[in-house]
Amino acid sequence: MNNLLAKKELTAEQLSMVQSEAGRKEKSKGVAYALWFFFGGIGGHRYYAGNIGYAIGMTLTVGGLGLWTLIDVFLIGKAIEKKNEEIEFEAIQQVKSLAK
Repeated sequence: MNNLLAKKELTAEQLSMVQSEAGRKEKSKGVAYALWFFFGGIGGHRYYAGNIGYAIGMTLTVGGLGLWTLIDVFLIGKAIEKKNEEIEFEAIQQVKSLAK
């Protein structure tokens, strides 16, 4: 998924539409860390990031008895960045489909 190459073909108006749509749907690292702090044991941050399968696993195992929860503090930032890239890519695809 290379969003820069996908955005290269868009006009300024289309880029503005992508930025607006992606900005509306993007996830915040601050919110994810707050969810980890308060609800990490039951996977609150994973639900927020859209990792429903892992979130259910964390809920059922109480965060892998805490171990999984501690490891996740180092993985949250990258997971949110990846989710935001996916959101932006979907917005690019929507705008491109409108142009056809």
